[in-house]
Amino acid sequence: MQDALQNISIQKILRLSGNIDSYSIGSDFILGEAEGGYALANNRILEILKYPIRFDGYIIFFLKKGHFKIEVNLGSYEVQERSLLVSVPGNIIRIDSPSDEGIADTRLVFAVLSKEFMSGLRLDFNKVFQDSLQLLENPCIVLDDEQLSLAESYFLLAKQVLVSSLSNKKQIIEELLSSLSYLAEDIWKRQIQSRTKDAVLTDAGARAQLTFERFIKLVTEFHGSQRGMQFYADKLCLTPKYLSKVIRDTSGRSGPDWIDAFVILEAKNLLRYSGESIKEIVFKLNFPSASVFNKFFKTRTGMSPSEYRRGV
Repeated sequence: MQDALQNISIQKILRLSGNIDSYSIGSDFILGEAEGGYALANNRILEILKYPIRFDGYIIFFLKKGHFKIEVNLGSYEVQERSLLVSVPGNIIRIDSPSDEGIADTRLVFAVLSKEFMSGLRLDFNKVFQDSLQLLENPCIVLDDEQLSLAESYFLLAKQVLVSSLSNKKQIIEELLSSLSYLAEDIWKRQIQSRTKDAVLTDAGARAQLTFERFIKLVTEFHGSQRGMQFYADKLCLTPKYLSKVIRDTSGRSGPDWIDAFVILEAKNLLRYSGESIKEIVFKLNFPSASVFNKFFKTRTGMSPSEYRRGV
């Protein structure tokens, strides 16, 4: 299973979790529930949850019971009961390993959707969530009673459709999700209004925040091959000097620092879990030589790639 720890597909999720096959549409859509007791009995699921993964699709999950921490692109977030979280394509995510007692007390509802499936819906899903999430310090939002009731109704209806013998269930689910998007957009907007009602965000501040979010999204996608600020500035139609200033003013860190942090995260994942040789990792991460990679890694982690792989 090592080849799945860095990048995971819907097919892999289905193979590891046979009990949710009935809630899927081919390899494009999964709707399921994860109970703590089942997770404890199925270590394959726990292996996926505790390591950093990148999924090239959309993940939506709602925590009905329990508590844990999740990392999304180097940011750490608290997930409480009634929390809803959305991860968009390219994000690197990891759930901190809770205790067995904590796992046993967890109940999670989730949906996993491919980009191809989402492209068939009558909505810009990425815009609905990505442009809204950038305004939130924490992408996990907590549903109130009314929102929870509506969300549960959608889940039960979708589940009934997926386990039915209907021949056009894919089209029905697509329309149901298109409808659900309006509810989700309303929830996100209310959260934004609630968090910003006591703060005034200037036009300049909003543009800077948007630029930073777009930069991070690009770094998430291209850090394995592009580590120069010129590339990202060109993508954003800005000068490297201006982009660097915006990033530092917004985040307190430089652009190269953010790029290096993603490269180190990627390198750690590959060294610890991929089984690939260091030579293969050097090539995959686009370093000119093993010596350059070794120096880069040791300068930022205090140990060599080989030492990290051995767990020194």
